[in-house]
Amino acid sequence: MLMSLAVVAMGVIFSVGTMVLLGYKITLLTALIPPLIVVIGIPNCIYFFNKYHSVYKEKGNKYQSIIMMVGKMGIVTLFCNIAAAIGFAVFAFTSSDLLKEFGVVAGINIMVLFIISLIFIPAVLSMLAAPKPIHMRYLDNKYLTRVLIKIEKWAFYHVKYVYGITIVLLVVAVIGTLRMKTVSHVVDDLPHSDKIYTDLKWFEQNFNGVMPLEIVVDSKKKNGLFRNLNTIGKIDRFSGYLERQPDVAKPLSFVNALKFARQAFYEGDSSYYGILTQFEVPFMGNYIKGISKQSKDVASSNSALSSMVSRFIDSNKQVARISVNMKDVGTTKLPVLLDSFRHEADKIFDSAHYKVTFTGSTVTFLEGSTYIVEGLGESIFWAFILIALAMLYLFKSTRMLFCSLIPNVIPLIVTAGVMGWLGISIKPSTVLVFSVALGIAIDVTIRFLINYKQELPHLNNDVDATLKQTITHTGISIIYTSLVLVAGFIIFIFSQFAGTESLGWLTSLTLAVATFTNLVLLPVLIKSLSGKGARRKVNKAK
Repeated sequence: MLMSLAVVAMGVIFSVGTMVLLGYKITLLTALIPPLIVVIGIPNCIYFFNKYHSVYKEKGNKYQSIIMMVGKMGIVTLFCNIAAAIGFAVFAFTSSDLLKEFGVVAGINIMVLFIISLIFIPAVLSMLAAPKPIHMRYLDNKYLTRVLIKIEKWAFYHVKYVYGITIVLLVVAVIGTLRMKTVSHVVDDLPHSDKIYTDLKWFEQNFNGVMPLEIVVDSKKKNGLFRNLNTIGKIDRFSGYLERQPDVAKPLSFVNALKFARQAFYEGDSSYYGILTQFEVPFMGNYIKGISKQSKDVASSNSALSSMVSRFIDSNKQVARISVNMKDVGTTKLPVLLDSFRHEADKIFDSAHYKVTFTGSTVTFLEGSTYIVEGLGESIFWAFILIALAMLYLFKSTRMLFCSLIPNVIPLIVTAGVMGWLGISIKPSTVLVFSVALGIAIDVTIRFLINYKQELPHLNNDVDATLKQTITHTGISIIYTSLVLVAGFIIFIFSQFAGTESLGWLTSLTLAVATFTNLVLLPVLIKSLSGKGARRKVNKAK
């Protein structure tokens, strides 16, 4: 236990040190790296110790057991860590700085973790006394033995049921996946009881929201905003259109200041709150000019209005800003609203004389969320391709590649289906689950297949006998490792931040399903695709 804790502690220290050396700060994503290092590091220790104890129980020689542990599990752990590192490192190829930092630090430190495990564990074991029977008692766990016997029976005697259940599960999951929605809100991941969330909802109900949207109108000429009343009228007309929208609060622009000025000129009569008419320009011109000078030294009754105007136009009186607050309508409805705003702006403002630009935190959030989701989707694709190439290089067989990918694709589809049925939308905090889970779940497949490949020649290429031995010997390690992984991720559900909570239980679900598909479906696939050919070879040899 202490050795395992020492391995992950060194891994965590290296991960934090890497962030410091690279000049990265602790962000929403990089803060997840230390717990991920713990979760990934413990399985390395489990597999090394499991192999060490298994060999020692059989051979009874400590040093021979250490040599065989390194020889057998070194290559397995290397490729497992490479697969996990690929799953995270692909984020470095996205254009998001947040994802890049996460991918670089995670990818580097997963490989560092392998080096630590490979050097530290054998070195310490060589200095310790030989294991006692009590240390190896877990290898004969009666409950796990019964579970593995049942798994073996399903793999060999209930093949049709395995395929049937898998197909039904996939159909239900695919239907759920089709129900998924890609939508996110600014405060999605905050607890609904949080003061920020409740305050935002109160403002939405009473003032139509506080999410800022800025519309910049460029008249393309110096003093173009005040050359005539045409531009002022167009801005007022567009502001009126925005004000009539149910999800938008009252817009503010320099035109509001001019309306206030007109009302003030007529001694505060509210019936005169409006834009200037051609008749009023001659005798109100100097009054308006005094407001639009934007002088910081103005110490008159117009200084407040002058200050307001200065916030909404540039010094050349060419560009005006319309400031709007709106509801947090989400990334599905927001593009529709923005398109309707742009369409109305194009009708009001002639593109030959005006340039209208939409900006602000609302647009930035929409573009950022869409960009991150698309980047994560691309990273999952490249992770899948790179892991497939690594598996093809490792096993040099398209059949084994097929066998290795299917049990890891199914859990991702099942998780997507669960998200669809439960109404959990695709957003930056949930799409991360698929890449993380793919990089970690493939470890189980690699360990199973490498053990199968190593033992097959020793059993005269007898597929059935090799599969039974692999299920018995590797199954215990896989189950223990899966329990550790699920326990490591499930702890995230206690986070009050919904993104971390989702990462916890969705990743745990994916890993749990991956454990069953790798222990039950994977042997069935291997037996179905290579069993007949292998049995022919055995019969010929006899």
